[in-house]
Amino acid sequence: MPRTPLRTYIEIGRVAYITSGRYRGKLCTIVDVIDQNRALVDGPCTGVPRQPVSFKHLRLTRQRIKIPHSTATKIVRQQWEKNEVTQKWHESTFAKKLAARRLKKNMNDFDRFKLKRTKQMMNRLVAVRFMKLRAMAKKAAKKEQEAK
Repeated sequence: MPRTPLRTYIEIGRVAYITSGRYRGKLCTIVDVIDQNRALVDGPCTGVPRQPVSFKHLRLTRQRIKIPHSTATKIVRQQWEKNEVTQKWHESTFAKKLAARRLKKNMNDFDRFKLKRTKQMMNRLVAVRFMKLRAMAKKAAKKEQEAK
């Protein structure tokens, strides 16, 4: 089945995640497109000052706020709060993956050991259940063949 094309375009009001640089890990809004490589971004609620950022350092989200281009920071903040961008961000799949990655990165040796043991136990339970189901399927197939 072919995948549908990505629908997140670089546009005024698009919320983006900064992937590198001083403000790495923070959200911002595209306020204006400077040229084909850079955008003017503003993140009044996340501590990102209005500044040009390369598109290479942005990851676009599906969220968008309605603002005209080159809008003042005050209006960006109002729209950000009105649309509850921060709450929606924390509910997004990407934000949850980042949080899980951060949690795993901060694990100590004993936590990694406990995680490994838990995964081993789960895999054993799954394997046992799978073997039982496979045995039941073989029995059913054998009975069906004998009935013919």
